[in-house]
Amino acid sequence: MINFNIAQWRAWAPGLDSVDAWRDWCQAPTLLAQSDAAPDVSFLPAMQRRRLSRLARMAFSVGWPLAEGLQDLPLVFVSRHGETPRTLDILSDLANDQPLSPTQFSLSVHNAVIGLWSILRNETSEMTALAAAGDGLEHGMLEAAALLNEGAPAVLLVITEEQPPQAYASWINDVPFPYALGLLLTPGDEWQLALHTATVQPTNTQWPHALNLLRTLLTEQGACQHAWKNRVWNWQRKH
Repeated sequence: MINFNIAQWRAWAPGLDSVDAWRDWCQAPTLLAQSDAAPDVSFLPAMQRRRLSRLARMAFSVGWPLAEGLQDLPLVFVSRHGETPRTLDILSDLANDQPLSPTQFSLSVHNAVIGLWSILRNETSEMTALAAAGDGLEHGMLEAAALLNEGAPAVLLVITEEQPPQAYASWINDVPFPYALGLLLTPGDEWQLALHTATVQPTNTQWPHALNLLRTLLTEQGACQHAWKNRVWNWQRKH
């Protein structure tokens, strides 16, 4: 069991880039139309913006405002699937006997986002990139809680998923649309996260748990639950 506060949050999806827009969506969640829209990251130099995929832009768009004015801010970055569009491009080049782009490869690896974050923010504190199945959000919370327990005054947790290319449709069915959620976590007891083991019946939930947690935040519910394999995670708002 871990305790923490959610001091601030930011989220982005195509067409959902304000608190009011997210509050409306959380009241009546619907599937978003496919879109090539990307978040505004004009706070970055133009040369650097051109290197960022949409997944990286999403991570920066929710994380950068939360980190404003904070020094030595540890970061936990979570994505189950990572840079699927870049990966498919690389595999396609291999299949067609085309030379591979070193830049494309370097930006496709799972820790590329935190590497870019470190460079662009001149940040040298602890950073972790996780690829953790269907309950990656909770594993990210455990990493963040460990950092808070070691004395960090705050930890930034960012979870983001890109819409996978159609070639992956048979294997990736848990990304209804591109999204990113950033949480600025601080020590406290506003929230409690507890893990229980149980025999869990497989269920297909329409929304990823990061979005269900956001619905809990914005609709002022007191609790939510997330089951994955034999793990049942209980989120409880204590105040």
